[in-house]
Amino acid sequence: MAETDVLVVGSGPAGLSAALASARESADTMLVERHGCFGGNITQAMVGTIGWYRSEETVDAGGIGVEFERRALEMGAALEDHDGLGQLLDADMFKIVADRLVQEAGIVPVLHCFSVDAIMDGNAVKGVITESKSGRQAILARCVIDATGDADLAFKAGAPYSVQPKEKRMPATTTFGCSGVDVSEFLAYVDANPSRLADWASKTSGKEDDLFSTWIAEPFKRAKEAGEIPADATIGGYWGGLTEAGEATNINVAQVLGVDTTDVWDLTKAEMEGRQKAIWALEALKKYTPGFQKARLRSFNSSLGTRESRRIVGPYILTERDVKSEARFADSIGIFPEFLDAYGEVVMPTTGRYFQVPYRIVLPQRVENLLVAGRSVSAEKGASSATRQMMCCTVTGQGAGVAAAVAIQEDVPCRRVNLPEVQQALEKQGVRIE
Repeated sequence: MAETDVLVVGSGPAGLSAALASARESADTMLVERHGCFGGNITQAMVGTIGWYRSEETVDAGGIGVEFERRALEMGAALEDHDGLGQLLDADMFKIVADRLVQEAGIVPVLHCFSVDAIMDGNAVKGVITESKSGRQAILARCVIDATGDADLAFKAGAPYSVQPKEKRMPATTTFGCSGVDVSEFLAYVDANPSRLADWASKTSGKEDDLFSTWIAEPFKRAKEAGEIPADATIGGYWGGLTEAGEATNINVAQVLGVDTTDVWDLTKAEMEGRQKAIWALEALKKYTPGFQKARLRSFNSSLGTRESRRIVGPYILTERDVKSEARFADSIGIFPEFLDAYGEVVMPTTGRYFQVPYRIVLPQRVENLLVAGRSVSAEKGASSATRQMMCCTVTGQGAGVAAAVAIQEDVPCRRVNLPEVQQALEKQGVRIE
């Protein structure tokens, strides 16, 4: 099908960042996506809250993740994020933002294309096998970046990985949007009945407890008490994306537990269960929430929102202690705030503390010419609640993209790339390394 220097598989926050970073370092770059648009969790799962954790004291890495917000705002693809100081990215309009970024960078785009296997030469990845409407084909590459979110190519290539039992994983979610919302009436209701972060987090550092949160659960509790929603249905979450046109574009409350997102049977069941829970949630909002009386379904996400699946085991495994103790690494490819959000524990980055992200967490063991970016990087369970965040995915994605390009320029394996050269290139791309 094609040959390229850098092949990025998956175009979510990590993959899109990796492709942009690689192309901006003058590497021939191809971006392959199984869906019909780029953006991953932003556009497919309708999770637009890329920087919802941000406060006045938060220290961010900068780079492409912040560029997503800026370009979205310039192109009318961003809304106010009531949770923090970030921009809420509009799922549909961000498809256009992503197209524009890809075209401007000179990336070769391929949509509607599944990458189903790794082409191996010994322990080195030489490309991928694809399946599409064009049939079974091959793309050869000098370096492949796995940004599938599930470490699919790393798994196929035989790289070591870890995975939680599915009954212990974070829930998957079905996000939906509404039209016909009286935004003023709803915001008045929120002002009179504000939610705090402590209303849903079971463990915090204490400083987060009284922070405002867009958490909403009361209408679903009342619907359960009235027998309108099954008592054991996991419904509760966040609202966002309010527009002057009377829309609430991001309602993320329909949770599905016990899902293995690498199993097609589980995915099928979860998609259907999530949509049913979303409809129950919408009916409860209409009946019990001021401003939603005339609401109607506007959109479902196109694909289930996933928080957790495979994670590679790299030369270094990032720990929860690293996140909480401002860890510093000589092989830093960026920084990320002291921010944890998983398994009921929440630590918000309100103090300016941050940790450095080491290059070693994007390197799989035992496999060459392959880097892994996004939520599948090498991190233990606690630390993954930071590395899975979309803005952190842009950090590992941009780091992987630059490293791949520099390795090709130097004609060395990614494992032996000149890290000072990578760091210098990242700083030129606007990334904070230290």
